[in-house]
Amino acid sequence: MNPGPARRDRALLDALERLSGSPFSGTLWRVTREGRDPTTCSRSGGRWDDATFDVLYTSCERAGAVAELYFHLSHGQPVFPSRLRYHVYELRAEFEDLLDLSDRALLASLGVDMAKFGQLSYVERAGEYPRTQDVAEVAHFLDHQGIIVPSARHPCDNAVLFCDRLGPGAVEVVADHGVVDWGVVR
Repeated sequence: MNPGPARRDRALLDALERLSGSPFSGTLWRVTREGRDPTTCSRSGGRWDDATFDVLYTSCERAGAVAELYFHLSHGQPVFPSRLRYHVYELRAEFEDLLDLSDRALLASLGVDMAKFGQLSYVERAGEYPRTQDVAEVAHFLDHQGIIVPSARHPCDNAVLFCDRLGPGAVEVVADHGVVDWGVVR
């Protein structure tokens, strides 16, 4: 298990402490492999999690959720998976305290290199992720339920939810909108 940062960046901690979280009530979107519960959290070590706590990556727009997964499927392996089926889910979410970090200038002021944001190849992602992971880890440490951040793959925002901060029923499946047609996405 990753023990987390040896020491949190004090300037980042101070900057995020000055920000207030906001309530959120609305629709979020998620694409998952057929048969997988779309509300299942994980510690993937992705852009906004350092694998020390469980998160649920969602998008504020359907197309954003599809674009995010398409990127990972098409860049993370040599051949696009043609036999695996993925479904688009509409989720209903309600939170008391999401930290809105969707402003790119705000992220830059927190030390995120916005020139690299979403621009590095899949293999080079480690050159981009450490600071965004630090930001999310501090937001989690400050007891926010999640963060709203810009999508790196589509012009919309994503919601990264901190699963150990969510109450029962905070995220519920509204509808399964069926199998993604990757031919339309490409």
